[in-house]
Amino acid sequence: MKFPVIFIVGPTGVGKTHLSLLIAEKINVEIVSADSRQLYKYMNIGTAKPLKEEIAQIPHHFIDILEPDEDYNAGKYSKDARSVINDIFDRGNTPVVVGGSGLYIKTLIDGISKAPDIDPDIIKKIAEDLKNLGLKKLYKQLKEIDPLYARKISENDPQRITRALEVYLSSGIPFSQWHQTSGDKASFIPKMYGLTMKRDILYDKINRRVDKMLNDGLLEEVKSLIEKGYNLNLNSLNTVGYKEAISYLTAKISSDDMVNLIKRNSRHYAKRQLTWFKKDKRIQWFEISKEKDLQNLATEIVNTH
Repeated sequence: MKFPVIFIVGPTGVGKTHLSLLIAEKINVEIVSADSRQLYKYMNIGTAKPLKEEIAQIPHHFIDILEPDEDYNAGKYSKDARSVINDIFDRGNTPVVVGGSGLYIKTLIDGISKAPDIDPDIIKKIAEDLKNLGLKKLYKQLKEIDPLYARKISENDPQRITRALEVYLSSGIPFSQWHQTSGDKASFIPKMYGLTMKRDILYDKINRRVDKMLNDGLLEEVKSLIEKGYNLNLNSLNTVGYKEAISYLTAKISSDDMVNLIKRNSRHYAKRQLTWFKKDKRIQWFEISKEKDLQNLATEIVNTH
């Protein structure tokens, strides 16, 4: 028997976490984070993780489960999150999936498709690695993760090398195995709610959120990661807020440039998230303009669940 699972999706800063907490005030829920960066320890301020008090009150999953230098991807998340969701249902609680990582959410629901969806952030990261590290380094990485495919292509073929790395880092499945996999749908029924705002309101909220992160100690958080000895080229640190702070702390940009870049890149990220989610016709959209809108939506979700 299939059971319903609540999904709360949308761009950064729109109020997804707050809505999940309002729902938790009304019914027994366990929150399943679908944020590809909240997985990592020591990255709290820049990823806008729920507060420790909130996590103590309501069970949260997929937060602080990895070191920043551990590999993780949508394929692994799909398998792990499905298992967690089944356990939550068996306990008699309601799973609420909350996040803005579109590829993680799509793979969780639909499985791995024959035409792989690639995380835009990973595309950008591979392009930067190609520029900074060179093609030989990327081919060496490919040989380590997918030696079968690496043997089939030339070490001087940037298009095939970068494509294979993008597919693996997004899905967790080597490129050579794609035709051996199938898209297995989840055993639950997704009830998907998307949050949006008028663009000027959302962008203003994002700008103010960045100011708050910096006031709350984002730079100190990044300094701590550097002091722990983590490689600054890690995929986990190729994240809005962290990469700009690293550029500032390594004297590549000024403080003003850092702030402006974090705000600009956060707005661009929100736009990419909306573009991704708007393709999914299963999502029911709600425009949020005030706190009362979230409260009313929480009541509606609970009453129709």
